[in-house]
Amino acid sequence: MPITKSAKKALRQNKRRRQQNLETANKFKEAIRQYKKAIKAKNLEEAKKLLSLVYKTLDKAAKTNVIKKNKASRLKSRLAQKLKAKSNNASS
Repeated sequence: MPITKSAKKALRQNKRRRQQNLETANKFKEAIRQYKKAIKAKNLEEAKKLLSLVYKTLDKAAKTNVIKKNKASRLKSRLAQKLKAKSNNASS
């Protein structure tokens, strides 16, 4: 346990930040889950709407350093490719 006043404050800050980071991570993971579920169900209109939500949550996570910027970009690219592949299959 922390002894000094500054160490106690640092522990409080760490707990608060950890909680916020976990919430942010859970939000973007849940958004991705919903998006993948919509794609699997071939509900492309809903998937297009959810893709913007996924982008928003990933960008927020990257902005607050919950994940790295390149990881957010990589995930966004891969998720967009999934939608494009499904829409190409549906139109064929």
